[in-house]
Amino acid sequence: MALRIARLINLILAGMLTGHEFASLVGVYPALAKLPPLAGLRAEQEIYRRYGRIMPFYMQAMIASFLPVLALQRDRTSPAFRFALAGAACFAAMLAITATRNLPINSRIVEMPAEEASVAEFRALRARWNRLHAARNLLNVTGLVLTCLGALSPDGAGSSERT
Repeated sequence: MALRIARLINLILAGMLTGHEFASLVGVYPALAKLPPLAGLRAEQEIYRRYGRIMPFYMQAMIASFLPVLALQRDRTSPAFRFALAGAACFAAMLAITATRNLPINSRIVEMPAEEASVAEFRALRARWNRLHAARNLLNVTGLVLTCLGALSPDGAGSSERT
């Protein structure tokens, strides 16, 4: 029962994060790009300030939710374990890109003065950020699919729980 509960929590967090990130890729940021440049800069500054308080905890909690899923599976050779581990690796790679690439861009955008002189730099940063965000989304979707496959796969002969 503990493994089922851990999987449920893990799937909820992974699904929510993946959905949120995908919605921002196809909905939020394309809409912001249609705003006049200074209005777009100001809007993104506000978004990053809010996300800066929410997303670190949210992303880390989702990554941490893999730990009990992996720890509670006794058969490390089972498809369930291997899929879950691969899913965790995808999300960990996404978090590494976020921390080392996206967050420095976010910080620079937040500190930029909202004036015409900042527009060219903002556009260049936004283009780079969009490419990184697309890569992160690919990792998120792949990670979610692998995590779901892990939850749906047999645990193997060494597991004390049945799926």
